[in-house]
Amino acid sequence: MTPFTRPDPALVKDLSRFSAATIHEAQGRRGALASSIKPVDHRMALCGPAFPVRCAPRDNLMLQVAISCAQPGDVIVVSAGEYPEAGSFGDVLANACLAKGIAGLVTDTGVRDTAELRELGFPVFSRSVSIKGTVKETVSPLAEPVLIGGELVRPGDVVRGDADGVVVVRQEELAEVIDASQAREAAEAAYIAAYHAGKSVIEVSGLAPVLAAKGLVLD
Repeated sequence: MTPFTRPDPALVKDLSRFSAATIHEAQGRRGALASSIKPVDHRMALCGPAFPVRCAPRDNLMLQVAISCAQPGDVIVVSAGEYPEAGSFGDVLANACLAKGIAGLVTDTGVRDTAELRELGFPVFSRSVSIKGTVKETVSPLAEPVLIGGELVRPGDVVRGDADGVVVVRQEELAEVIDASQAREAAEAAYIAAYHAGKSVIEVSGLAPVLAAKGLVLD
């Protein structure tokens, strides 16, 4: 495993104030993982530096190694071939993560023991739920970039997940994305205030010229 630099915890905390959707839009509609990767409970949320690991399908050996090596606050990000028919993580490993202070898990394969995971409150985002067990056979890269949900996630990039999905932010762009997310939230607050002041969506969004160019003119 190659050591890697993690971002300033204060910046990670700042990013966690914004929703995954806001961050995705603010950074130019980049970084969103596939919509199939969702939390096992809509109340779950996570934000932290990525600790990526690659696993073979239906094999959670390296996931267990990652749990052993990750630091408190890390989010373990598992690329396992987008294989849905495997329960590679459950309540026992979730307790191991909680004991270490790991911030959450994001995986493109399946998990199980979801009732227990909800009770524990450990944030788990997965492609599927499956009771099918896994083997422990294949050694593969740890703490190296992985492809998951159509996005490249590097060690130390920041992963933010909430009820709507997961987004990744490049570590070197973190401060810039925080500023952009704040600006987007401020703009949206202004839109909402304008609606309540009686303005229409077309007025607030400046859609009249767009509609006119397409041949639709509203009185």
